[in-house]
Order: sequence, then C-alpha cells, then structure tokens
Amino acid sequence: MRHRKSGRKFNRTSSHRKAMFRNMAKSLIVYGRIRTTETRAKELRGVVERLVRFALQNDVPARREAYKVLGNHSLVKKLFDEIGPLFAGVPGGYTRVLKLGLPRTGDSAPMAVIEFSRAAGQPEAAEQAPAAKPAKPAKAPKAEAPAKAEPAAEEKAAE
Repeated sequence: MRHRKSGRKFNRTSSHRKAMFRNMAKSLIVYGRIRTTETRAKELRGVVERLVRFALQNDVPARREAYKVLGNHSLVKKLFDEIGPLFAGVPGGYTRVLKLGLPRTGDSAPMAVIEFSRAAGQPEAAEQAPAAKPAKPAKAPKAEAPAKAEPAAEEKAAE
C-alpha cells in the first residue's frame, strides 16, 4: 500500500530525481519559464513555490535554505531581490502550468510550460487593470455629422 506517499518517482533514484528538480528550478529562476513534460512541471511546482516562500521570508535562514537547493549565490540573490518582491502579500499560486496542445515528437509525451504567474517586467494585475481601460473619448464622427448639416440649413435660410 502507498498510503501518504506523495510525489512521482519518474523511474529515477532519489538522488537523480532531486538533482533533476534542482536543475529545473535553477532554469526556471534564470529564464522565467521552461518547457517540459506535464508531470515534471506539476512536480516542479512544489519545489519552486517552496523557494518563493523562502524569498518572501527574506531573512538569513531562508537564504541558507534556498542556497541548499540552488547552490548558487547569484541565483539566490535574484530569487530574493527580483522574484520575491513580485509576490509580496500573495498567499500562494506563484507558478502556473500551461498545457501545450501538441505532444513531444519522439515519445508523444504531453508537454507543458511552467512559468511564474507574474512576470518580472510587468506590474501586478490589480494595478494594471485600471490603466488598461482608459476613458472612452466622445465619438467624433457622430458629433461632426450634425455640425456639417447645420451650415447647409443656414445657407437655405439666407437664400
């Protein structure tokens, strides 16, 4: 029985699986989005969301825990200085998995893209929504049509 045994094995040893997810987490932090199989993307969510939670704590023990996974000071710095502030005040859902329509050519594995739910260069959705819909200007063509008709009426009255 496999009661309370979570996670997929991917037909790998535990050390190989751990290394695979570390490498994928590093790539996701560097590039912001990666393309992989659906099952790997779904399992990678847990690893990356844990790292983002460390970035939200933003203290020395959290940096040390993140370094244990990433093994690179520049990646830890990017995680804490760029990615962490994007999700300040957000309770969860730091990544999203988008399923791709076509399977992989070689083995027909279902593919997906995993990315951070907020991009580094874009403002938050709540701040962006009011700016995205400017006030509609008055429709000029309808206002001009009656204005052109009035001088014609004045000309008839003058004759």
